[in-house]
Amino acid sequence: MSEKRRLHTYGVCETAAKLAQHYGCDTEKARLAALLHDIYRGIPSSTLDYYVRHLGLDEKYLGNANLAHGKIAAATCGREFGVTDSDVINAVSYHTTGRAGMSLLEEIIYVADAIEPGRDYPGVEEIRRAAEEDLDRACLISLAHTIDYVKSEGKYLDQDTIRAREYFTDKLNKKGEQHDK
Repeated sequence: MSEKRRLHTYGVCETAAKLAQHYGCDTEKARLAALLHDIYRGIPSSTLDYYVRHLGLDEKYLGNANLAHGKIAAATCGREFGVTDSDVINAVSYHTTGRAGMSLLEEIIYVADAIEPGRDYPGVEEIRRAAEEDLDRACLISLAHTIDYVKSEGKYLDQDTIRAREYFTDKLNKKGEQHDK
């Protein structure tokens, strides 16, 4: 693991623990998922492609390290690290794409990965502010930024990300309707 990746991972770990405490989630599970989320990041594409094939993952992950690393980490959590908690495994699996119906832990890891202190990109401060008040809104803002970025780069956009944005849009609209009553 590079020094940059190590610092990022520890930043995600601390951010996830703070969010977990703030939102009433198990902080140890948040720390564990954060420590595991990028264990296959930075590995050569050819090695990741081997794992995608060997683990029977969807071929859409071939040649796509950004999407493959979390799926591979999730698929190997049990065998490599003895992790059997499906919530932790899902948080690792979906930390890059998000998904509709994410658990609290999944949302925390998704947002923590986006806002850890080492992150510096247009819009990160907006996500950080949202994370302090409404984790669902922070997810939606982060998903929107991801979709815009991936489209602008002409890269493959995972359908889980699109469905997650739709899910959070609906969820927040329903929250607003409840609030207005």
